[in-house]
Amino acid sequence: MIVRDAGDAWQIVLQTDHAELSGQLARAWTQQGERFASVEIAARRHDDGWAVWERMPGLEPGGERPRNFLDVQVLSHLAFYRAAIAAVTDHDPYAGLLVSMHGAGIYRHRYGRDPGLELTFAGEMKEQVDAFVAEQEADYGRRAAEVGVDEERRWADYELLQAFDRLSLYFCMRDVEGGEAAELDGLRLEPLGAWRVRLEPYPFTGSSARFELLRRVLPKRAWSEDEFREEFFASAPVRTEITIER
Repeated sequence: MIVRDAGDAWQIVLQTDHAELSGQLARAWTQQGERFASVEIAARRHDDGWAVWERMPGLEPGGERPRNFLDVQVLSHLAFYRAAIAAVTDHDPYAGLLVSMHGAGIYRHRYGRDPGLELTFAGEMKEQVDAFVAEQEADYGRRAAEVGVDEERRWADYELLQAFDRLSLYFCMRDVEGGEAAELDGLRLEPLGAWRVRLEPYPFTGSSARFELLRRVLPKRAWSEDEFREEFFASAPVRTEITIER
């Protein structure tokens, strides 16, 4: 879950809903390479593993805040990411390779592209994290050769996947209504109003493009784990339209 403090409430976006927005962004993207169909699959499915954890979402100690995605227990994260990589690979081998790179990249600051990205408890599980990263990286070459993709194409498509992920996270993690600008992977986002931003350079057709994000808003209070889950799953998702303009 992606949890944002919204004053007297928590805004919560499921990882799978965040990934759906990533997929929408990919489908609308005009700068498409020869293997873009696989990139789009990876964008839409890069967080499939979270569907397991999010069946029973939890709270941070004290019960006052839903557990944010960066605060998940690392052993659980590694296990469900391995499962997602295998499942996506079965669907599309190249998309699976990109998700493998994404999963390892989470623990390598997106391979230097996002120095601030770090799971809270990764340092406590360094041996297991390093084993996971080494396991994924050792297979990149074989996977790429099997699908006929060279190093330049693979890294270019990885960067595209990161752009879709980070653009989606911008809307999930920031107070877009309040007007927070951002620079992401060479893209500049300037808020224009409630869920409207200007994006430069502009990568979509037409003068504007529309997308949809599912999010939940829960009033702040102290919960037990069971109370939180009951309230969370009983809450209706808010279908929020996002407009990105030239």
